[in-house]
Amino acid sequence: MSHTYTQNVLHIVFSTKERQRSIPEARQSRLWAYVAGICQHEGMFVLEIGGMEDHIHLLLQIPPTLALSKAVSTIKANSSRWMGDKFSWQQGYAAFSVSASNIPTVVKYIKDQKAHHRKMGFDDEFLALLKKHGVEFDRKYVFG
Repeated sequence: MSHTYTQNVLHIVFSTKERQRSIPEARQSRLWAYVAGICQHEGMFVLEIGGMEDHIHLLLQIPPTLALSKAVSTIKANSSRWMGDKFSWQQGYAAFSVSASNIPTVVKYIKDQKAHHRKMGFDDEFLALLKKHGVEFDRKYVFG
């Protein structure tokens, strides 16, 4: 697409279905790598991927020709298939735009998930991210 210039960097977060701890630590690095492959195949530039047993964080640059909802749907569908029959992701997701100056901070945040979650569970983290980014929500609908 000529004459189109974008810097569409997004921090995307979603959990496993019912926040089940269904991503064993021993399998996480392979799942993150597989998700990176999905992203690259779809033309997304991967800055960082990480998470815990019950959720994933992605820091991606999405091309202007790819809708966010399509990107997330593709990532979820393909990674769920790779994980197997008993695995699935939650229905929704959260996505926050990230300015170029904040990319290193978000990369560090994603890399430090293990330490971060010694202090805070996923539900509290997710709500804190929504609040930090000024996203209005009704708590009774956030987690289904």
